[in-house]
Amino acid sequence: MIPFLENVTRGRNIPRERLEDVSEHYLHFGGVSPINAQNRALIAALRDELRRQEILLPVYFGNRNWEPYVTDTIDQMRSNGVQRALVFVTSAFSSYSGCRQYREDVVRAVDALGPPEIEFDKIRGFYNHPGYIETMVELTGQWLRDIPADRQATTEVVFTAHSIPNTMAKGCAYEKQLAEASRLVAEALEIPSWRLAYQSRSGPPSVPWLEPDILDEMETLPGAGFSDVVIVPIGFISDHMEVMFDLDHEAAEKADELGLGFHRVPTAGVHPRFVAMIRELIEERLHDDPARPALGKFGPLHDICPLNCCLIGTGRPSPVAVAAAAS
Repeated sequence: MIPFLENVTRGRNIPRERLEDVSEHYLHFGGVSPINAQNRALIAALRDELRRQEILLPVYFGNRNWEPYVTDTIDQMRSNGVQRALVFVTSAFSSYSGCRQYREDVVRAVDALGPPEIEFDKIRGFYNHPGYIETMVELTGQWLRDIPADRQATTEVVFTAHSIPNTMAKGCAYEKQLAEASRLVAEALEIPSWRLAYQSRSGPPSVPWLEPDILDEMETLPGAGFSDVVIVPIGFISDHMEVMFDLDHEAAEKADELGLGFHRVPTAGVHPRFVAMIRELIEERLHDDPARPALGKFGPLHDICPLNCCLIGTGRPSPVAVAAAAS
């Protein structure tokens, strides 16, 4: 795990002791990150969805921080005769580490490999796409309905997302998009009380990151009269390490310490509506004048990122390339 974590944190001055501490988290899950298996499950579901809709496109998988690396994947795509590709990044929200850095990875890979080059287009961000919001509404609603009736009125819903440095947040719409996605889910379910918190920060304590932290926020709940907390990891699309350890382990322990009932909503994963959404986003790019559905106040995100978009920051998720093979 240490080489993987060194790749993840390269250039961020993370102390070796912190890497060793984080590597211990993986021992709870067989000593490996669950994210590759989850991405492969999503790819399998997407292939089935494309096949059912008679969209005959191959799907490739590339990572920044571990095998299969983006450069190796693009090299394989070239060998297979791919000339144009769509890039789906497994992050719903705009930020340097959730979008721009992956575009930079693709550019570096293309530069390193040389000709023949593949033309890449990125699929737009989907934080307010009906398919994502509907998925999270269904999953959150299922958990809320399971809370005993006598505790419904004293249950607080907390949406969470990965914290990022304040300097990165200033260069993107991450906070605004998270607040909007959370609002859309809460309003659809008529949730009377909810809040947004952050988790999984790293880096030196001297560098300010987005707050409040989920564990700090949970400490305020008993005093405000709440008996239960429902955590909705709106900022993640799969149950990878930040969800399974930071929420299912650390936040669950905090809830037990505070005497709170603890409930963690699943991420989108391979939910059929979420997989269908990815297919819909692919179909948008196959037509000259597509419908581009979006919920809420801000409309659909751009297809082509502006030059000054999400400029500041340090890294993270995994791009999945949906490629149109050469004829």
